[in-house]
Amino acid sequence: MDEILDTNAAVEPDFMDASKELEAQSTNNEISELSKKGYQLLKENKIEEAKEQFEKTLVIENNNNYALVGLGDAERKLYHYNDAINYYSKCLSFHPGNNYALFGLADCYKALNQYHKAIAIWEQYLIHDDRNITVLTRVADAYRKIKDFKKSKQLYLKVLDMEENNPYALIGLGHLHYDFKEYRDALYYWTKMLDINPNEVDIRVLTSIGNCHRKLKSFDQGVPFFERALEYDSKNFYALFGLADCYRGMNQQFRSVEYWNKILEIDPNNKVILTRAGDAFRNTGDYKTASEYYNKAMNIDFDIYAALGLALICKGEGRYEESVERLDALIRNDPKNYRLYIDLADSFIKMSQRQKAIETLESFQRLGIRSQAVNEALDKVKNNQSLS
Repeated sequence: MDEILDTNAAVEPDFMDASKELEAQSTNNEISELSKKGYQLLKENKIEEAKEQFEKTLVIENNNNYALVGLGDAERKLYHYNDAINYYSKCLSFHPGNNYALFGLADCYKALNQYHKAIAIWEQYLIHDDRNITVLTRVADAYRKIKDFKKSKQLYLKVLDMEENNPYALIGLGHLHYDFKEYRDALYYWTKMLDINPNEVDIRVLTSIGNCHRKLKSFDQGVPFFERALEYDSKNFYALFGLADCYRGMNQQFRSVEYWNKILEIDPNNKVILTRAGDAFRNTGDYKTASEYYNKAMNIDFDIYAALGLALICKGEGRYEESVERLDALIRNDPKNYRLYIDLADSFIKMSQRQKAIETLESFQRLGIRSQAVNEALDKVKNNQSLS
């Protein structure tokens, strides 16, 4: 009998261990199902429903990495970046090497324009895997945002060494050189994107190439790219603006007005565009229509370029005293704008007050601001030459 009792005592712990194992397995299965369902709902953009699944998981296991990352991803999709940061950080406190939490955390800091923090996290990842193209391009993008040209270019080129014609690296290099006013180099990388896939090019590549030509003043070469962009989207602001500006640069003001007006059909209260359209009409001598556009802009909010345009109309119509009065008022509000001094000096010359023109230009020089345009204008006035 004692032997039987001893045997039963020996069996009981084994039975309990098996029971616990089954219970643990059941819990793991439940967590796994909740996680799968949560991530599936995230993919379907059913954010709140996904959050419910992850929160149920945390009730079962409060430091579950899948649930914490899932909640971080959900909040990030809702643009609740600080909430997402809290979830990713909590995950990393329990699971320091979790790549998904690291990626999410870095992306949040990037979205909040905290690029230095994002870089620190991505570089932490690159210590273990310096061949990850996704991370390399993101770090390169972040360095570009903080204006570190050298490090950004190094990383983009490293990506291209690993994967020739990587689109993210090519586009990034284009933006990098464009930001640093190296427009020919930017044009090289963006054109390469077009060469790789000429039939399915991103509209942003087309407008970027067009913008390079605008900056290089090769306006006629920029036109086809903006026109092609409009084939994809007839109301694309950047394509319409680019075309208008190219035609302005080619001195085809009537074509320019056509595209300024197309923008105004979409955004009638855009005072920058109203002013540009006013400039176009003024340059064709249609002062009446130009005044209408300038005044529309001024009615929205004060705009120095619209105010300048009205002053130049006064000068163009021979109302020199009024142009002097307007330009003088603008200089008091914006004393460092060299162009105002040149236009004011020109008004004095047209009134046969050459000495006042000289004094006007010399008053700008006394500000200690260097301007080749003012220096050249002063030389012309002193040599009895016209400014316009």
